[in-house]
Amino acid sequence: MNTVTTRGSLLAALACVLVGGSFTANSVLGDYPYAGGQFLRYALACLLLVPLAGRGAAARLRSLPPRGWARLALLAAVGMVGFNLAVLAAERTAEPAVPGVLVGCAPVVVAVLVPLMDGRRPRRAVLYGASAVAVGAFSVQGWGRTDGAGLAFSLCALVGEVGFAVLAVPVLRPLGPRLLSAAVCGVAAVESAATGLLLDGSAWLRRPGGVEATALLWQAVVVTVIGFVCWYMGMQRIGAERATLFSGLIPVAAACTAPLVGTGSYGAAQAVGSALVGAGVALGSGALRVPVRLRRPRVLPERADVSSW
Repeated sequence: MNTVTTRGSLLAALACVLVGGSFTANSVLGDYPYAGGQFLRYALACLLLVPLAGRGAAARLRSLPPRGWARLALLAAVGMVGFNLAVLAAERTAEPAVPGVLVGCAPVVVAVLVPLMDGRRPRRAVLYGASAVAVGAFSVQGWGRTDGAGLAFSLCALVGEVGFAVLAVPVLRPLGPRLLSAAVCGVAAVESAATGLLLDGSAWLRRPGGVEATALLWQAVVVTVIGFVCWYMGMQRIGAERATLFSGLIPVAAACTAPLVGTGSYGAAQAVGSALVGAGVALGSGALRVPVRLRRPRVLPERADVSSW
C-alpha cells in the first residue's frame, strides 16, 4: 500500500469507528422527536463545516449544475434522512441485529455496483474482502426476530447505506470532502424539518434535555463533522469500493463499546466476527495480498554422467 492508500484507509476506518461508537448516543435519544433531532444535528454540523469549506466554496456551489443539486438532495434523502428513518422503522418490529446484518452487506453491493456503473468488472480481491466483511458483521451481530415489515425496512436501510457512498461519487470531485459534507448536511437539515412538519406537526421540535443535548452535540460534532469529512476524504483517496469495506467496522465498534455502558457483551462470536471483518478489510483494501499461484516447475531429465561412458 502506498501513502495515499494508507491515509485513505485510515480516514475511512476512523469515520466508521466513530459511527459505530455513536450508537451509545442514539440510545439516549429514544424519546426525542426523530426529525427534530436530525434537524438539529445536521444544521449544527452545516454551520460548523461552512468555515472549513475553503476558498471559492460559494463559486463551486454556484457552478454545480441542477443535476448535481438533485444528486445532493437524493444523497441526503436516501443516505442520511431516509437511512435513519428506515432503521428506526425496522426496529419497531425487528430486533436491531436484523437491519444491522443487512446493512453489513453494503460492501458486497458496492463492490459489484460501482464497477458495473463504470463499465468494468468487479475486482476479485475487493469482492472477496467484502464477502468476508459481510460474514464478519453477521457473526458480530447475530440474527434476531423480525417480520415482513421489519425485513422490508431493513432492506431500505441497506439501500440507504449503499446510496450514501455511490451517490456521492460524481459530486465529490467538484466539491471536495469538506464542501460536500457541508452542502449535504444543509440539504439534510431542510429535508428533516420538512419531514418533521409532515409527520409530527408542531411537536416535531422541542428543547432537548441535558443528556439529549450532549448526545446531539456528539452526533453533530464528532460523528457528522469529523466522521463525514474523514469518510469522504478516505473515499476520495481509495474509491467507494474500498472505502465501503470499512463499514464493517461499524458493528465491531458498537460491539466493543456496548459493554462500557452495560447494553451488551463481547464474547467469542464477536471476537471471531471482528477477526473476519479485519481480514476482509485487509484483503479488499490491498493491505493483504493473496499470493499468485506458482507455476508447476517443469521436471528436467537428469543429465547423464559422462564418466560412465
